[in-house]
Amino acid sequence: MEKLRKAYAKLKDSTKVGLANVKSEFKDLDIAIVKATNHVESPPKERHIAKILVATSITSPRADVAYCIHALSRRLSKTRNWIVVIKTLIVIHRVLREGDPSSKEELLHYSQRGQIFQLSNFKDDSNHLAWDCSAWVRTYALFLEEKLECFRTLKNDIESDRLSRTSAGISTVHCRTRLLNGKELSEQLPALQQLLYRLTGCQPEVAACYNCLIQYALALVQRIHF
Repeated sequence: MEKLRKAYAKLKDSTKVGLANVKSEFKDLDIAIVKATNHVESPPKERHIAKILVATSITSPRADVAYCIHALSRRLSKTRNWIVVIKTLIVIHRVLREGDPSSKEELLHYSQRGQIFQLSNFKDDSNHLAWDCSAWVRTYALFLEEKLECFRTLKNDIESDRLSRTSAGISTVHCRTRLLNGKELSEQLPALQQLLYRLTGCQPEVAACYNCLIQYALALVQRIHF
């Protein structure tokens, strides 16, 4: 049964790639999204993520950015497979962390319409691992939703908006939050506290603790410094 399930998943990915080749106006981008978020239980390949980041860069037309966010949102809403969901969330996380500010604004636009992180009831009960990992997927989605909300409040991303300081020939990296005055900090503190709450909740349990995809996503989560 497990071999049949994997064969079917592989067929679905191949079919989506084929359809993108024939029907999609954004053929290369659609193929990159399908391949980055396929059913293979391994982290998205960098070459596919790189194409997605280019599509959401400052040099891309805003229509391309909007289409990319829409395509990732659609990928989340159309699957019940935990592997596809977590890989899509990883791609969105990378866009949030490394993408152009306009891509964050587009994500905010979609989140306001409730079209991205609607995963509170998500579950994949195809096997025990999928069931355990589904719980962490829901937690990860909540963290990314809070991260986006924090960006809305702070007007910058604490994960990617770092400052470099050189002292005695040694370069260090620190967050802009450390430069806020008392009034600014009091205004931003509630959002930061809520993000910290979601961050501390990102601890996998049971079989999810040892999964390579969850460990990859967890490494992204743990790069935040307040």
